[in-house]
Amino acid sequence: MKSLSSALAALALLPLSACSQEAAFDQHAEIVATYPHDARAFTQGLFIHEGVLYESTGQVGESSLRRVDLETGRVEAQVDIPRPIFGEGSAQVGDEIFVLSWQAERGFIYNAATLEQVDGFNYPGEGWGLTYDGRHLILSDGTPEIRFINPESMEWDHSIEVTYNGRPMNNLNELEWINGEIWANIWMTRSIARINPRSGEVVGIIALDTLIPSEVLGRRDAVANGIAYNAQTGQIYVTGKLWPALYEIRIVDD
Repeated sequence: MKSLSSALAALALLPLSACSQEAAFDQHAEIVATYPHDARAFTQGLFIHEGVLYESTGQVGESSLRRVDLETGRVEAQVDIPRPIFGEGSAQVGDEIFVLSWQAERGFIYNAATLEQVDGFNYPGEGWGLTYDGRHLILSDGTPEIRFINPESMEWDHSIEVTYNGRPMNNLNELEWINGEIWANIWMTRSIARINPRSGEVVGIIALDTLIPSEVLGRRDAVANGIAYNAQTGQIYVTGKLWPALYEIRIVDD
């Protein structure tokens, strides 16, 4: 559920644990560096593979997979995802990039070097976020369930229920695998949940309040979404839907 038209209805369904994040922040993000970002990009997926930044975007007729120059924000290569698909999260496995769709129950597989589509796959339900832990593709669908998928067969391996203080947490959006944890943007909030991939327990909440660009303050659709981890350097980057900036951040304990 990603468009502004459904935002108010979704907020009404948020569990208490996802609505009262401000009272439970364990950490906050500090800006290390700021980089340009396409303010027209409705960011759904963000990742770095071997130093190269990729981004998948949403909205029908505007969905795409992009290779982006981090320093300048320039789109170096792009493949558009045709109507009526609403693009979602993305992750790279080997030489291939997997991209989800929101409600079409279809995924797309692209060659990472050429961005040419080489295959596709199907899955039940919605697709929101996607990441890779070195063994499984990890998929969120807006519910507390996170699914682990064999990328060779695209069969479900297992799933976990994400809980916060013992209660199920909904609206888990863009995902990133960082140092043995799943990090997830919580849709319609300014926060990231750090999730234990074995138990599903939320082990920390990171506040992103100070990162919201002034240009998008007050825009309910321009929420934080997009986490990229450079495993070679340990650097962490975040952005949001329609944000004009991408930030390198450091995480500081509260």
